[in-house]
Amino acid sequence: MSTGPSKDGEFRSGFVCFVGRPNTGKSTLTNAMVGQKIAITSSRPQTTRHTIRGIVHRDHAQLILVDTPGLHRPRTLLGQRLNDLVRDTYSEVDVIALCIPADEKIGPGDRWIVQQVKQMAPKNTLLGVVTKIDKVSRDQVAHQLVAVSELLGPEAEVVPVSAVKGEQVEVLIDVIAAQMPEGPAFYPDGELTDEPEETLMAELIREAALEGVRDELPHSLAVVIEEVLPREENEEMLDVHALLYVERPSQKAIVIGKGGSRLKEVGTAARKQIEHILGTRIYLHLHVKVAKDWQRDPKQLGKLGF
Repeated sequence: MSTGPSKDGEFRSGFVCFVGRPNTGKSTLTNAMVGQKIAITSSRPQTTRHTIRGIVHRDHAQLILVDTPGLHRPRTLLGQRLNDLVRDTYSEVDVIALCIPADEKIGPGDRWIVQQVKQMAPKNTLLGVVTKIDKVSRDQVAHQLVAVSELLGPEAEVVPVSAVKGEQVEVLIDVIAAQMPEGPAFYPDGELTDEPEETLMAELIREAALEGVRDELPHSLAVVIEEVLPREENEEMLDVHALLYVERPSQKAIVIGKGGSRLKEVGTAARKQIEHILGTRIYLHLHVKVAKDWQRDPKQLGKLGF
């Protein structure tokens, strides 16, 4: 896509951050706007661990989407570090978009996030995004738009979207672009993320491992890519060695599954996603290790990249 001038003659570019309670559709929206899967999605809170940037290219604008972990009241050292990461991100973006699903009532968690955002980034443009509009009637969408507008104040724009159906996604892109400063594109055309490939691989493996397992696992799972090497007998193929860290032996058993069946499924699912992103075939080696209580240990957190 060309990066010509906008409707008002000027090209606009800048950074936008989606905020909201866990599972409000932030990662799904990021993927829909970018047009490719770069942010992992899961029905579990705190799935996103890294600040993944997606890049949206349009004729009149370039938006860099910064996907942060959900802001929450921290209970562990990891939780505290994730919140610090969010605070740093807020101070560096042009627009903050609060995501609230159409099918859930506004609650204390949403009010707390708005309060935090206004404290941390008082100068930023705040937008409302009512997500998942495909799940409810038009009347319910209208009702939620009014409620979000009251929550954010009269000066904030509110846009309804369905990332899954692709409804209103372009409208949202235009609304965000209009709020951006005039300026050149930050990234070349065709580039969709500036995340290192290894971070994306680790996130995709983590997503596959979290799929359909019990609730005690999500916070306790970290993935580290040990090495990526060309295969000796076939240089067009890559060998990817990854370690999955859990906190307890019982969790290790869950990830591996009976006779290794679960780990095999994880490997197959992650491999397909990674090959799609890299555009090359890979051989994925997964190993599960126990790192006792890593979320509360500063040394281990550092080693695992937090």
